[in-house]
Amino acid sequence: MGADHDGGSGSGVSGSVHEDVRSQAASHHSAEPDALPPVPDPPGAVPGIAGLPFGHQLVAALALALIGLLACAHVAMVFLHVAPSNTVTKQHGKTVDDWIYPEFEQNWKLFAPNPLQQNIAVHVRAEVAGADGRRTTDWISLSREDGDAIRGSLLPSHVHQNELRRGWDFYLNSHDEQNKPNGLRGELSERYIRRIAMLRLDGRDLGGTVERIQLRSASSLVTPPPWSDEKANTRPSYRVLPWWDVTPDDLPAPRDAARGEEGQK
Repeated sequence: MGADHDGGSGSGVSGSVHEDVRSQAASHHSAEPDALPPVPDPPGAVPGIAGLPFGHQLVAALALALIGLLACAHVAMVFLHVAPSNTVTKQHGKTVDDWIYPEFEQNWKLFAPNPLQQNIAVHVRAEVAGADGRRTTDWISLSREDGDAIRGSLLPSHVHQNELRRGWDFYLNSHDEQNKPNGLRGELSERYIRRIAMLRLDGRDLGGTVERIQLRSASSLVTPPPWSDEKANTRPSYRVLPWWDVTPDDLPAPRDAARGEEGQK
């Protein structure tokens, strides 16, 4: 009985082993036709630029070198433009500006510049020709009007926040201390700030037709906090621009004409 039991047990184990071997061999045999052998590279093939003909290699190398030089030159120009004043920028500042403006203008500075510590307000006054002759209006604070429109608004207008401020900065950066323009950007900034002023004066009852306008800035230092020992003179200083004759190009387009042009488009 023991022999029969051992024989039966042995035959059972042997059968299961053979079945497992046969199943693994069958699965391996069935998987072989589906597996594609790797395709060898053509003899002598070299990947990348090295695989191109010599003439094409030369052109590609020259193109990469030129792109690298231009990239390095651009990075150097941008760095000099945003860096503090130094010997290089003093000697070659015009070359740097010619490269940067107008496509690559940067409005930030390196090395944690001091924040703006002044309040700058832009004022305008007009020379008006009316029925009783010519007269000059009082100074009108355009910056105060923008501040009133922004203050308390949950969604302040981008125009009220930046148009006048950026226009005035544009003018200052493109003119010298004698208000003389530095090239074409200076003339463009004059036309831009005149149009902003006339746009703000549009709709006001000034008692006649505006013939000339004059702008100025009032700059005053920000009052130091109570805990600071710093002393600051908060009296405003003024930069007054010359009188400008108003031309038809400075006047806002009539609303009806503007709607008609938009409808035609």
